[in-house]
Amino acid sequence: MAKNLELQAWVSELAKFGQPDRVVWIDGSQEEKERLEAEAVSSKELTRLNPQEHPGSFYHRSDPNDVARSEHLTYICCKRKEDAGPNNNWMAPEEGYRKAGEIFSGSMKGRAMYVIPFSMGVIGSPFSKIGVQITDSIYVALNMRIMTRVGTKVLEQLGANGKFTKCLHGKADLNVNRRLILHFPDDNAIWSVGSGYGGNALLGKKCLSLRIASFLARQEGWLAEHMLILGIEDKKGKVEYVTAAFPSACGKTNLAMLIPPEGLKAKGYKIWTVGDDIAWLRIGPDGRLWAMNPEAGFFGVAPGTNSKSNPNALATIKKNSIFTNVVLSDDGKVWWEDGEGPAPEKATDWRGKPWKPGLKDAQGKPVLGAHPNGRFTAPASQCPSISPHWEDPQGVPISAIIFGGRRERVAPLVIESLDWNHGVYLGATVASERTAAQDGKIGELRRDPMAMLPFCGYNMADYFRHWLEMGKRIPKPPKIFHVNWFRKDGKGKFLWPGFGDNLRVLEWILARTGGQGKARKTPIGYVPTADALDISGLNMPTETMQKLVEVRREDWETELEGHKTYFDTFGQRLSPEMWKQHHALKDRLKSAVAA
Repeated sequence: MAKNLELQAWVSELAKFGQPDRVVWIDGSQEEKERLEAEAVSSKELTRLNPQEHPGSFYHRSDPNDVARSEHLTYICCKRKEDAGPNNNWMAPEEGYRKAGEIFSGSMKGRAMYVIPFSMGVIGSPFSKIGVQITDSIYVALNMRIMTRVGTKVLEQLGANGKFTKCLHGKADLNVNRRLILHFPDDNAIWSVGSGYGGNALLGKKCLSLRIASFLARQEGWLAEHMLILGIEDKKGKVEYVTAAFPSACGKTNLAMLIPPEGLKAKGYKIWTVGDDIAWLRIGPDGRLWAMNPEAGFFGVAPGTNSKSNPNALATIKKNSIFTNVVLSDDGKVWWEDGEGPAPEKATDWRGKPWKPGLKDAQGKPVLGAHPNGRFTAPASQCPSISPHWEDPQGVPISAIIFGGRRERVAPLVIESLDWNHGVYLGATVASERTAAQDGKIGELRRDPMAMLPFCGYNMADYFRHWLEMGKRIPKPPKIFHVNWFRKDGKGKFLWPGFGDNLRVLEWILARTGGQGKARKTPIGYVPTADALDISGLNMPTETMQKLVEVRREDWETELEGHKTYFDTFGQRLSPEMWKQHHALKDRLKSAVAA
């Protein structure tokens, strides 16, 4: 039992509020894990998978109306609407507690209430934050055991007087009209009701590690970012680390677990995965920026994961994993589109309906067996490329920060910023096409600054200002870059192979951080010369490389208008430095034309 009196009182209050049949404190033991799994199988919340094919693994199917983050139902509940900013939905705290409270009241009748003490980050690390999640979902409890460090050791670290984020989750009736994901930054609290989907229900994930943490980071002088962390080791054994921010389902996990391509194997590179989704960054005693992955597991998109795109992910999810909203074959195996091997002849789709290869709907369109946002949850420790330093309490030192989006035309393969403030501008103006991980029309372009649009817990104008201030405070700041793996030719074909070959771009980036690497200065920043990247083994024509690094003035003049339209949404709150960067880019484009 917890020694923390505030925690004891809070749990007692919510037990009276939700009226569960019983209260279960999660202790983190193996015996508890096996007991919870057996209960979940008995209640049909989970299906045990084929033990030969997927040892220790389970299948889950969510409600068809509950398969992605509900961004339109996600709110920041702070006192003033302007503090939430145009990037967030806002609700007054009193209204949030009232609305959610009406749904929560009595909603746990007939269910267990699980109390999950968890640590985001290594227990006891100066980077780490403690949360306690209350939930009536055994699926959530089992996922939190994978995604975070849970149990008795967390309570010991919390002690009698420690502070923690109060995370309340309830499935209620899974009615989309009675669904709310509420963040109360001033109270260090999160309330989520009416959803069982990971991004809405695993409250240590986006809710704490980004929305609440970004608010805390601004107060405390650090950064909480939607970033992977990876290490690149050369043949001499030197390891350098980078962080990279891309919108969900745009290749972040694939890059984090990259395998060097054949053409570069002679150089002896090794890639080390530190994290695939979240980075917390602090200024170290040596003046550099250090990053830590606060998570203990991976919550990755399954469709598209295969031996070409991400062999390390496939190896990671071989055992002790939970699969959500993919195809379940009659012999207890999982499958998904653009995955491995042929589709099963007899199976059930993500909706729970009979499914077979080639199935079509009434309009003659193919029926997908797996939802495009189908997921796997797996322990990070099982990843073959996991870094030996991934749980270092002090994190790892960062040489480069990389932003990126999915653009068919405008952005070249890679850009190096002119300086820190210009790098912040590059990150602030990132745009990407929507993916299945977000609500909305797939392919629609939206501004997604630093890939944080759905996750920044306060006004994004203030977030940009915080980044600018951090640049002044970091004695040895990393260089900032922008990448775009998705540029296409006139026939709609990708120009860059992507996947493991992205290491060729990372190699140039690290060369640039070391004062080397061929580049040419353009109005938008430094880009590689056509012969700067090592493309050994790619058989890539010179003209293709030239197209990949081409800066098209007309496209960027149009892009500038988009930047202005977006910046205008922040009004007077936006830092003058951002407008200074905007006008400087405009002037550089004009000068290039004159030249």
